[in-house]
Amino acid sequence: MPKPGSDSRDVASIDAIIAAVYDVISGPAEKKRDWNRERSLFYPGARVIPTASLPGRNDVALEPQMLDVEGYIARVEPLLQKGFYEKEVARRTEQFGCIAHVWSTYESRHDPSDPEPFMRGINSLQLFDDGSRWWILSICWQHESEEHAIPAKYF
Repeated sequence: MPKPGSDSRDVASIDAIIAAVYDVISGPAEKKRDWNRERSLFYPGARVIPTASLPGRNDVALEPQMLDVEGYIARVEPLLQKGFYEKEVARRTEQFGCIAHVWSTYESRHDPSDPEPFMRGINSLQLFDDGSRWWILSICWQHESEEHAIPAKYF
C-alpha cells in the first residue's frame, strides 16, 4: 500500500518510479518541491548516496555521503531553488523477481531551454517490488568529470 500522500501511478512500475524521481526535483526557482511525494517513493530506511569531493581534502577524489531521505532533502533544497531540471537520457535495467537495478544516465539544466546541460552523470538505483508497488531502496550517483567521462554504453 502506498504511503499517505503517494500517488499509486508513481510506484506502479519501474518506468513510473524513475519518472517520478526526476519529476519531483525538477522545476523553476520559485517552485517549492513536493517533498511528501519524494518521501513516498522510498522504502523506510532507504539511503540516498551522492558521491562528492570532500572540502579541504586532496587525498581522496570522491567519497560517498550516506544520507537518509530527510538528509538528502535538507542538502538539496537550497540548490534546487536556483532552478533545476534533471532528465533521464538513457537507462539500463536488470531485474530478477522482485528486485531491480537501474543505471539511469541524466542531464541537469538550470532551465529546460538551456542548450547544454551544466552537469551529467549516472544514478544507480536499487528497487524493490513488494507485490503492490515499487520502492526505492537506494540511489547512489556520480557526476561526470574530466577524469570520469560517462562510457558510451550508458547512452
